Amino acid sequence: MNPPEIRALNDDAKTSGMLADLLIETVAAGGSVSFMHPLSPDAAHEFWRKSLAAAARGERAVLGAWDGKTLAGTVTLLLDCPPNQPHRAEIAKLMTRLDYRGKGIATGLMRAAEELAVKKGRTLLVLDTASEEGAGGLYEKLDFSLTGEIPDYALKPHGGLTGTLIYWKRIGEPARALS
Repeated sequence: MNPPEIRALNDDAKTSGMLADLLIETVAAGGSVSFMHPLSPDAAHEFWRKSLAAAARGERAVLGAWDGKTLAGTVTLLLDCPPNQPHRAEIAKLMTRLDYRGKGIATGLMRAAEELAVKKGRTLLVLDTASEEGAGGLYEKLDFSLTGEIPDYALKPHGGLTGTLIYWKRIGEPARALS
């Protein structure tokens, strides 16, 4: 497989459909991305409609990794932070299609999100992932630092509680105190 093309996604019917399918597949496979199984197509489409509308307003960026015409994965960079946190961004909804896992898609998406955050003047990235079957190992390989774990944070998609791991990483130029 050639390296995927990673680019910002827009709200068109074909892309929204592929994003909805990816979200449904991720949740069905046990991915802890804020939804419960079974996830209805309508709920998945509505989530991406709102997310892509927020991206159009500049509140976030939704990046996609493309293998030809196949959307192999996605990540969201949340940029709409409170006024006292203009220096940070948050990583959310990192997902890779099951048949593309282990091929560097998630790593490529994370690097692209970090580059975009630096271009947007951000100096701190934060994220969280499920304690059980989450992507903690990936984030640690990408030099994110583990802050700690919150037990029983969320329900797993098929039921039962899981904790969440909180990570952070300094990027770009160091943040300066605002006067």
